[in-house]
Amino acid sequence: MEASGGGVKCKIFHNVFEEIISLENLFSAWQEFRLGKRNKPGVQEFEYNLEDNIFQLYRELEDRTYRHSYYTSFYIQDPKLRYIHKARVKDRVLHHAVFRILYHVFDPTFIFDSYSCRLKKGTHKAVNRLQQFAKKVGKNNATDCFILKCDIKKFFDSIDQDILISLIEKQVRDKDAVWLIKKIVKSFSILPHKGLPLGNITSQLFANIYLNELDQFIKHKLKIRCYIRYCDDFVILSDNKEYLENLIYTINSFLKDRLKLSLHSDKIKIRKYHQGIDFLGYVSFPHYRILRIKTKKRMFRKIEQRIEELKQGKISRASFDQTIHSYFGVLKHCNSYKLQQKLESKVYQNTTR
Repeated sequence: MEASGGGVKCKIFHNVFEEIISLENLFSAWQEFRLGKRNKPGVQEFEYNLEDNIFQLYRELEDRTYRHSYYTSFYIQDPKLRYIHKARVKDRVLHHAVFRILYHVFDPTFIFDSYSCRLKKGTHKAVNRLQQFAKKVGKNNATDCFILKCDIKKFFDSIDQDILISLIEKQVRDKDAVWLIKKIVKSFSILPHKGLPLGNITSQLFANIYLNELDQFIKHKLKIRCYIRYCDDFVILSDNKEYLENLIYTINSFLKDRLKLSLHSDKIKIRKYHQGIDFLGYVSFPHYRILRIKTKKRMFRKIEQRIEELKQGKISRASFDQTIHSYFGVLKHCNSYKLQQKLESKVYQNTTR
């Protein structure tokens, strides 16, 4: 059975709950959740009585007695200051279990050019797509290509929980699954019925479900081909600057009327491609791409911190090397020969005895 929504036909799912709470799914969710976290005290405590804890969670779900626990909150610099809310281990395992099933329900309905928290997508694919679109719009740089860049104001804090649940219910016609999803969505709020916690893996999927409404509006109502979204950041490319200027009001009106969101007015920018487009950590130009200055500074601050941690024995050499390799992975996606040399020199001088 299918339902139409936003220009696409959505398949209806009726037996989602049993898939989510199956012991196989719960144990698989645990395996995914614990990656990189096995040294955390809460994770070790849960693992010590793993089977008992998983079976208890299963019984609570099966009996509909499950209650979401409290969150602990803290700030991280990523790159801007973010307020993270972290649930208890049992709840986070359940979040993974829900994500594992719901991802495959909703991902087929998303547009191709939505790149956040999706398999075979990510920031590098999005930046490559930007250059591909720019080349097409600018006719291989023969004419001007203008790029409208926007983001949504206080996105996660502003998500309307009731609208989100109604969007989920369009495809999930399983009252027990909806009961569970409501438990997770309503476990947190910034204002009454508003907000999602940044610390939940389910929040990433829910964000894509929510903004899929914007994606479908832009692609199927406005018929815009050159559009890319990564979480609450998006770009639209055109050879007509005035056309892009007029789109701002149209998109903002849709966001307010349909999703109770608004564009961040201070971050709306229209630039020519040859001026450089700052998007997802890189600045893209017609013939090359460089690392954003803030990203570069943050990278070297982090490396200095990790060097000190290595010297003090707070981290292993393997952990340190993993960090360095990840940064080389970032640099390989842009013109960064001198940066790579600087990074190699810094690591060699500070870690070689």
